[in-house]
Amino acid sequence: MFTGIIEELGEIVAIEALPDAARFTVRGPLVASDAVHGSSIAVNGVCLTVIDATGSDSLARGEFTADVMAESLKRSSLGDLAPGDRVNLERPMAASGRFGGHIVQGHVDAAGTILRREPSEHWELVTVSLPARLARYVVEKGSITVDGISLTVSALEEGAGGAAFTVSLIPATLAQTTLGVKQAGQRVNLEVDVLAKYAERLLSGAGAASGEGA
Repeated sequence: MFTGIIEELGEIVAIEALPDAARFTVRGPLVASDAVHGSSIAVNGVCLTVIDATGSDSLARGEFTADVMAESLKRSSLGDLAPGDRVNLERPMAASGRFGGHIVQGHVDAAGTILRREPSEHWELVTVSLPARLARYVVEKGSITVDGISLTVSALEEGAGGAAFTVSLIPATLAQTTLGVKQAGQRVNLEVDVLAKYAERLLSGAGAASGEGA
C-alpha cells in the first residue's frame, strides 16, 4: 500500500520489449537503496515488482528492473515512456509510517489527459480529463491519485462532452514531481479512491443474494 507522497523523481534508463510485456530499468537511488527481489515500487502510480536488485551492479548505480505486463501497459501511460523520461517513485508505506496522502493501491484505473494548465503566482491549476465511468468516484475536496501523486480535487466538471477534474499544485509538487513538466495533451495515470468503490458495492446490495449481512 502507498500513500501518494512521492519520494523521488527517477529516470527511465532502458525499456526492453518482451512478448506481451516490457522490462523497465529505472534509476532511483533512494527507492533502490533497500530494494530486494520481489519488492514493490510505484512508478508513476503503477505498482511494479522488482526483479533485479540486491547484489547486482544495477543496485550500485541506484537502479532497479521490473517487468510491466500487457494489461498495465494498456491501462496506464507507462507505454508512453521512453529512456530519459522522468518518473515519480514511491516505496510502500511501512507499518509504522504516517499517512501523508491517502490509501493508494498502485492499481491504475485509467489514463487521463491533461487538458489545460493555469499558472498563478503561488500555485498552478491543472485540469485532467476523466473517463465517464470513473466520475462517480470523484468528489470535490476528495482525493485522487495522478501519476502516483495524492491530490485534492478542487473542481469537478461533468457534461455531455465528458468529465474532467481540476487540482491545485503547490510549488513543492511542481518541483518534485513530473506534474511540474507535463504539458497539455500528455497522458497521466489515474487511480480513484478505493474506499468509494467498496462503499458503492456494499450499498448496491451485492451480497444480499447470498444471505450476507446483519
